[in-house]
Amino acid sequence: MGHYARWSPSGLAKLTRSVLVVDDDERLLYLIVSVLKVNRFDSTGATSATEAHKLLETKNFDIMVVDWMMPNVSGVEFVKSVRISETHASEIPALMLTAVGDINSKIAGFEAGVDDYLTKPFEERELVARLNAILSRSHTHRNHSNILKLGNCKFDLISGELTRGTSAIRLSTMELTLLRALCRKPNQPYARRELAQKFAFGVSERTIDVQIARLRQKIGDDAKTPRVIKTIRHVGYAVWIL
Repeated sequence: MGHYARWSPSGLAKLTRSVLVVDDDERLLYLIVSVLKVNRFDSTGATSATEAHKLLETKNFDIMVVDWMMPNVSGVEFVKSVRISETHASEIPALMLTAVGDINSKIAGFEAGVDDYLTKPFEERELVARLNAILSRSHTHRNHSNILKLGNCKFDLISGELTRGTSAIRLSTMELTLLRALCRKPNQPYARRELAQKFAFGVSERTIDVQIARLRQKIGDDAKTPRVIKTIRHVGYAVWIL
């Protein structure tokens, strides 16, 4: 499957938005990935929901194009599983490709978290136009509720960017994962064990303590009397926002 992600036409202008394409039909998958790259999208392909989930864990995408009819896990089931996940991927908009056009099916898809539909067969121009329209709406709706003030820093829940003024602060993968988890439920404590097992790849609770200490240092949170990432006695940690 890797060759889909590496394909790139010669002389292509700089790629812009990142797209995850999920379709079990390899021929159609290659076609869509290729078409999107020609239209300046950084597109990556996956032939199953399982493969798509793995890609979502390792790369940030701006949008997803998902086929409805796939074996084992359908496109609608895949989108629903992404929406209920407590990761940054839950915010990624999704365009569903489908040969199913009845209203009940479409309603089921919208209820699962699908943003728009494109019926097969489709024209290249319409695919690109619909993606641009979804991305435009997504950008418009991306309001200050996604930007959290953490002391003297700002954290963008969607992009994962932590900044102080105009300077970006680099976060490791684990630091970013933990900060996102805490920021999605501000003022609500997470148990150290839950952070270790659910969000941090099964590390030890002591490792969580070390990662939190590093996050506090990067944010500028006082180690002895933290005001942003608080220690909740006998429970764990919470990002505190007034």
